[in-house]
Amino acid sequence: MYSIDEIKELLAAFDASKATAVDICLGENECISIRQKNEKSIITTTAAPASEVVAVAPAAVSAPAAASAPAAAPASEEEGTPVESPMVGVFYAAPSPDSDPYVTVGSTVKKGDVLCLIEAMKLMNEVTAEKSGTIVKVCVENGQVVEYGQPIFMIK
Repeated sequence: MYSIDEIKELLAAFDASKATAVDICLGENECISIRQKNEKSIITTTAAPASEVVAVAPAAVSAPAAASAPAAAPASEEEGTPVESPMVGVFYAAPSPDSDPYVTVGSTVKKGDVLCLIEAMKLMNEVTAEKSGTIVKVCVENGQVVEYGQPIFMIK
């Protein structure tokens, strides 16, 4: 069963995205469905014998989304090509908390180099450079929830 913290994290990531629906199943006995409907996020958790529905108003989880929205606007004004998040998740600049970041402002990267990790549903996904160049801006902070298509780096 999903913990309350996992559900809150999922709601925050969903609310920050432009998605209107998501279904997540872990085997046959545990599924979560989230749908946007009339300004509310609705979560349906299904276990083998029974189901439970919990409704949460967006105001309860919109604070992280509001904090990340202003960061997206200035990124489009920077020189360079944006590297956008390929998914909704948590941005990590380094492979572990005590490691150096993969890249920083001024780092030279080649096509295919790992730039960061995005954690989505407890899976770490590598984001790689789509072109060679120099990192001119890091648009998000370590540990911040990012949404699909949000600029995370600028490469020149």
